[in-house]
Amino acid sequence: MPETSLPKEFLIFLENQGLLEPKTTVKGTPMFGGVSSDIWRIELPDRSICIKRALPRLKVEASWSAPIERNAFEVKWLQVVGEFCPTIVPSILAHDPQAGMFAMPFLDSEKFKLWKTELLNGHVSQDFAGSVGLALANIHSATMNDPDTERNFPTDKIFHSIRLEPYLEATARRHPDVADALYGLVLDTQNNRIALVHGDISPKNIMIGPEGPVFLDAECAWYGDPAFDLAFCLNHLLLKCLYRPDTRTAYAASFETMKNCYLGALERQYAKDIEFRAARLLPGLLLARVDGKSPVEYITKEHDKNLVRRFTKTLLCNPLSLLQDVCVAWQKELNS
Repeated sequence: MPETSLPKEFLIFLENQGLLEPKTTVKGTPMFGGVSSDIWRIELPDRSICIKRALPRLKVEASWSAPIERNAFEVKWLQVVGEFCPTIVPSILAHDPQAGMFAMPFLDSEKFKLWKTELLNGHVSQDFAGSVGLALANIHSATMNDPDTERNFPTDKIFHSIRLEPYLEATARRHPDVADALYGLVLDTQNNRIALVHGDISPKNIMIGPEGPVFLDAECAWYGDPAFDLAFCLNHLLLKCLYRPDTRTAYAASFETMKNCYLGALERQYAKDIEFRAARLLPGLLLARVDGKSPVEYITKEHDKNLVRRFTKTLLCNPLSLLQDVCVAWQKELNS
């Protein structure tokens, strides 16, 4: 995208935060891809930065609103995780909670590649998938059963409004025949509050950096069920199998590697329960990415959507307890 003049609100933010001298001319480039925020790359005299501003209404076809204070909890998530895993999150340069804006360094595409783009292009690394699982497990383990962290993330309503409602509840309204199962997943997720959750662990929010994965876009941050993060990310590896049949084996292998690295890094008493809940969540999230408020843009054929509907409804009515079994069943469905 070409450079253009910054919106006035962004200039005021830069000046108020001491990142730009008053009356200094600066241009920026709007960055696209997300639905919940305005993001600009800005070239300052000494460096490149990004500014992110939360939107009250998300850029999707369905009606979907969310409070802009989620921006403050995104900053807090990045700061908390940065204390014990500094290489997997960007630093915060400035933050204005009233404006719902914060600044961070720009991650140059020559050093940081977007995992989603790599996966869609068929460039699949099991080792990187494993490093994502391990990093996620480290975040969950470090914050598990921590009352201080729980108090700092009173975001139940935000998480419901931008995750549980648009994904599981909206899908339940479209599919009354499995609505009870989907609403049951909502309740199970709400009732297991044990660790700091990112809420949008998706390949579009994960960069492949020189030192491993870098997690972005934590505006769904919540102290809740870590099974949601695990299932949310693994779901995308299943979806890619449908998008690129020629790379299904590699996506499935990455699913297994990520799952094994994640569960292997947890204490056994937690790993078993989290896997159980993630295996049950996965079909609901898979169906939601076809018929929820935020469907993936690369599944467009009605035949493929119907395949997802048929498969997920079977598992919602007859749940599996192991993630490996879900992956194997999905491969069988695709090959049938």
